[in-house]
Amino acid sequence: MLLVLAGSILTFTIVQEATVVEPFEKGVVVIEQNVDSGPVELRSDVRVEPLVEQKYRNIVRQAYDYSCGSAALTTVLNYYIGRQLTERQVMEGLLHYGESERIVERRAFSMLDMKRLVTALGYPAGGFRAGIEDLKDLDHPAIVPINHAGFKHFVVLRTIRDGRVFLADPSVGNISFPLAEFEEKWDDNVLFIVFPGSDKPLDNLELKEEDLRFVDDQTLTLLAWEQIPEFHEATERRIQNLLERQKNNPDGTVENTRKQLHYRRH
Repeated sequence: MLLVLAGSILTFTIVQEATVVEPFEKGVVVIEQNVDSGPVELRSDVRVEPLVEQKYRNIVRQAYDYSCGSAALTTVLNYYIGRQLTERQVMEGLLHYGESERIVERRAFSMLDMKRLVTALGYPAGGFRAGIEDLKDLDHPAIVPINHAGFKHFVVLRTIRDGRVFLADPSVGNISFPLAEFEEKWDDNVLFIVFPGSDKPLDNLELKEEDLRFVDDQTLTLLAWEQIPEFHEATERRIQNLLERQKNNPDGTVENTRKQLHYRRH
């Protein structure tokens, strides 16, 4: 009996030690999963990347509301040219080589400030006026000014593909817009390019497969309509209210009602 008990304890200890998982570094999530029907539970670990890391992959996130220009330039210098600079270092360089008084006055950096700093670093660079067709043929990432949400803002244009413009935005991360929407946002049709010179540039700002996994607004609405009961019920209520208003409005037409319903659904 003692031998049986000792054997059971030994077996339990061996199994427990075999399934002990050593501590993992920050950012690693350990997932426990049964892989067979036996009594021993095996474990496997999977590296789960936080969403914020995905959104800001290969982007220098701006530290201040007014520093989108320095963050965009740092993004290009680090992930395309191959320099290892912080946004603070780039900001200090822009203040040193740029028009410091005007920078302080307008609380923003200009393309001329960028050119002066990049030239001092030894790289050819320049601002250009261009059209959408020029952007389609562009083989360099470019810093472009846009008007977005009522503000002027610098972003890095990575590429244009399949009718969408893919941007590295220092404020909100990797995003994309339909080409027509970007045309409306693009400020003054200008861009700023830093050329790598004789050095081979990095490919960190090139489009990857995961960057193409965007979901358009209509698909999101349809998925919400199909899978979220609360969304379905709220939409039905809006449609019913719209129909009731049309009944009470003698000037309302059937065609206008259909247009509004279509807009509500999509």
